[in-house]
Amino acid sequence: MCALAVAQTASQQVDVPGNKAWTDTGIDLRPGDSLVISSEGKMELPQGKSCGPEGQPRGFLDLLRSYPVNSGGLGALIGRIGSSDVAQPFLVGARKELQVMRPGHLFLGINQLGESIEGNFHVTVEFTTRGAEPAKAPKDLKLPELTKDIVDRIPRRVSDIQGNAGDNTNFVIVGNEQKVLQAFEAAGWVKVDRAPADAVLHGILAVLSKEAYLELPMSTLTLFGRPQDYGLAHAEPIAVVAQRHHLRLWKAPTQVEGQELWVGAATHDIGFDRDQRNGKVTHKIDGAIDDERDYVGKTLEETGLVAKLAYIVPSHPSKEARTATGGTFHSDGRVLVIALMPAASVSASDHPAR
Repeated sequence: MCALAVAQTASQQVDVPGNKAWTDTGIDLRPGDSLVISSEGKMELPQGKSCGPEGQPRGFLDLLRSYPVNSGGLGALIGRIGSSDVAQPFLVGARKELQVMRPGHLFLGINQLGESIEGNFHVTVEFTTRGAEPAKAPKDLKLPELTKDIVDRIPRRVSDIQGNAGDNTNFVIVGNEQKVLQAFEAAGWVKVDRAPADAVLHGILAVLSKEAYLELPMSTLTLFGRPQDYGLAHAEPIAVVAQRHHLRLWKAPTQVEGQELWVGAATHDIGFDRDQRNGKVTHKIDGAIDDERDYVGKTLEETGLVAKLAYIVPSHPSKEARTATGGTFHSDGRVLVIALMPAASVSASDHPAR
């Protein structure tokens, strides 16, 4: 049984320099923490300009640049939890109330792309609530066993609505629907609807907003004779707007020792291409799709909600193929198996995802 969260009123202070991308505050965060981050000070920006923790207001030309946090201007105070390359930065500014969904050190930094910035922000971090200490998984933790025979029953490729073979099914998750969605939300993945007729127009209008781009609808693909149950997208820490990580999830018609099995197909948008089916503009994916499969695993593992990551090689792996739109991809053919932590073994499962 998880311990109850306890209040903590003590505050900690740290100086964040402008000439350093990220500063490890040394402050340990855990799921269920509530804290307030406040800051003051001034940064000296290029061309004789300066700003406070909110950053320099973004002008028209500045909107063409993609900062680590696009909702903040140059020089703004930003944060992230953990040092992993999949940790998602967020805007702090002069004051931010933060609800913590994943464990890790609090890192603070400056919203920039290598500019010459001098100065310091003086930051105060005050906990209003402390979450329970995350419980360690027991060494003899019993997890459902996903066999090669079960993986072989899953189609190796998804299809478009015309029946053209598309992306690989490259990962599976064992766990009930609520826990699966909670894990993705805790890892920073955003739900995306299937594409409406005006999706391309939406994309043009949202071209300067990474956050809006994440929510751009996905096309419909099918597996087990039906469209995806969920589409999810993930931002890159620093990326142009044409890039996003995205995946589709289907609930499998079979279970693993009484647990639901979810099948995913993950790819990484890296730009735009011509759809060879109809000549229209579509997304171009990174052909090295194994990188995206492993990226999904890394982001979920960061949440503390994953008990185990493993790989299974199907009897008939898909290694070289084309997507439904005509793009090529390659893979080692392995399927990533993601087993979620049982609810009693991790305190984060008691908290809703952010």
